[in-house]
Amino acid sequence: MSPRAKAGGGIDLGGTKIQTVIVNRRNEVLGQARAATPRKGGPKAIAAAMAEVLAEAGENAGYATADLTGVGVGSPGDVDAAAGTVSSAKNLSGWSRSFPLAAVLSDELGTPVALGNDVQVATTAEFELGAGRPYDSVLGVFWGTGVGGGIVLDGKDWLGRGAAGEIGHMVVKRGGRRCPCGNRGCMEAYAGRAAMEARARKLAGKGRKTVLFELMEGKGKDRLTSSVWAKAVKQDDKLAVKLIDDAVKALGAAIASAVNLLDIEAVILGGGLGIRFGGLYGPEIERRVGKNLFDAADPPAFRVAELGDLGGAVGAAQLAAR
Repeated sequence: MSPRAKAGGGIDLGGTKIQTVIVNRRNEVLGQARAATPRKGGPKAIAAAMAEVLAEAGENAGYATADLTGVGVGSPGDVDAAAGTVSSAKNLSGWSRSFPLAAVLSDELGTPVALGNDVQVATTAEFELGAGRPYDSVLGVFWGTGVGGGIVLDGKDWLGRGAAGEIGHMVVKRGGRRCPCGNRGCMEAYAGRAAMEARARKLAGKGRKTVLFELMEGKGKDRLTSSVWAKAVKQDDKLAVKLIDDAVKALGAAIASAVNLLDIEAVILGGGLGIRFGGLYGPEIERRVGKNLFDAADPPAFRVAELGDLGGAVGAAQLAAR
């Protein structure tokens, strides 16, 4: 392909990683790059890292960022696409106030930047290009650092007043564990990777035996990544298995409640933990969803995201093409 052919960029900003892609008009990935999300420095440091990682993807594809037709960003938090701002991204370093992410990135990259909610753009990508293609309505559940949701109804993204799809903050236990959002009993308080890690550290500090942190250090990590959890489960670490089981129960309850409300055709499980554990725990999540359905005789299809780790970035790139 000629290096002058039109291409766009996509950035998936997560609590653990920044994933970037360069795609052509057929949504084929021409280049990609990934890096850890900065844990210090707040929005300015994170935005600088995003620009750097996209530039690396551009180099891998043979494009300078200024030559791209545009860049889309899928971001957690409260995204105001019209204003180009992100606020209340609570799983990111120091990101509570509104930050003009689109303008800052556009200045750095030399091309227009469009913003969208990270999970919604990933859900839309699965709906248009991946596991959701056979259906008219889908619920995307992205199990990772937090647990986010995206909704497509009758072929259209459902954003509500701007905060639709927050399935991680559906209450699954009244007065339950404190969630990173500040409320109690949210599904994310049991299933979000950050909350699970906090729980593991607390219990390990009280003397519970676990290989989780030994594996983490052995991998040179400073967080319990999806691969660390997977290895601990494979070794039948009792604490890791218990916390994953708690997560599966919470996911099943919240997803069933969402299905009962929306009556969607398919549930798509994605995110770092969702993709990692989709084969092992997906059937159990689906079983638990089925147990709590009002219309148990006609459950939705249950699928693991087909686009994998690149789904969010590919979906973000589509924002710039619209």
